[in-house]
Amino acid sequence: MGNLLGSWRFKEPSTIEECDSTWGSDSESEEPPPAEDDSGISDSVSPADSDRAGGDASPQMLGSPQSLPKMKRSFYAARDLYKYRHSYPNYRKSHQPNEYRNLRFYLNKIPLVPDGIYIEEILTKWRGDYDKLEHNHTYIQWLFPLREQGLNFYAHELTQDEIKEFQSTREAKRRFLVAYSLMLDFYGVKLLDKSGNVARAPNWQERFRHLNESQHNYLRITRILKSLGELGYESFKAPLVRLFLEESLCHSTLPNMQHSILEYFVYTIRLPATRRRLLRYARQHYRPAHAFLWGPLPKGREASPVATWAPEAAASERRLPHRSNRGGGRREHHLWRERD
Repeated sequence: MGNLLGSWRFKEPSTIEECDSTWGSDSESEEPPPAEDDSGISDSVSPADSDRAGGDASPQMLGSPQSLPKMKRSFYAARDLYKYRHSYPNYRKSHQPNEYRNLRFYLNKIPLVPDGIYIEEILTKWRGDYDKLEHNHTYIQWLFPLREQGLNFYAHELTQDEIKEFQSTREAKRRFLVAYSLMLDFYGVKLLDKSGNVARAPNWQERFRHLNESQHNYLRITRILKSLGELGYESFKAPLVRLFLEESLCHSTLPNMQHSILEYFVYTIRLPATRRRLLRYARQHYRPAHAFLWGPLPKGREASPVATWAPEAAASERRLPHRSNRGGGRREHHLWRERD
């Protein structure tokens, strides 16, 4: 029996529906009462109320539904985020000594590799240096570590022991929030308080224009959101995702980000109730409404194998199995994996 238990491995989900528990215990009409709000967001409060009057119509409203490309969900994105939300159920603890390199980097004791830069230099000298933040592709794995190997093989995966130590180290936590604020400024967003609420930064127009076109940053944002959850800031995710949803769907300032928000950013959030609130908000504003893919399955519909849910996407992604851990999906995510 001991050998049987020792060799047991978690059976991975084989369909998008198995990966997505968002609507598993929910119904179309259910609305949790305000007292149970665990996301820190409210549909009645806009992160950009002062700019709402000048918003343009969403580009999704242009053209007929027949003229729009057919969108599909990515099984590999769904599976990657399922593993993240469930703390990597098949994770095997390394037998190598835990060097706590991510924590030591955040304590300014070792530089990031391969650039040899200490975190204090990044936090004090890189803020506002948008060219450097855009074109350097080695720092992001060090600033926002995960329990999965990225493509900068000099960066080290987090371990559960290191996460516990990090969360109990005030200096590391302080620098982590400064790093988060630095990246938000790069994206045109400002951190308002210690609860994670965010709003447009004074430089939002220029930075949103850049972010709308520089789509490899969507992969970076997915990493940032995952790292927030690993290091004790799960509640910071929903305000940022809500802001991006409003900007992309209501104000058309980030139209190219829409799919990445719904396919990736939302699904980094571990609480199903919080994901439901964000997806209900998105469905309310998404155009064309019939093309919204992230709602509950219609009653009576059985779970679909990935080949019938998204045959073309599945066939193309099977050719890239070594990339599946990075949460790809849309083309722009794949294009930039070798860098970020």
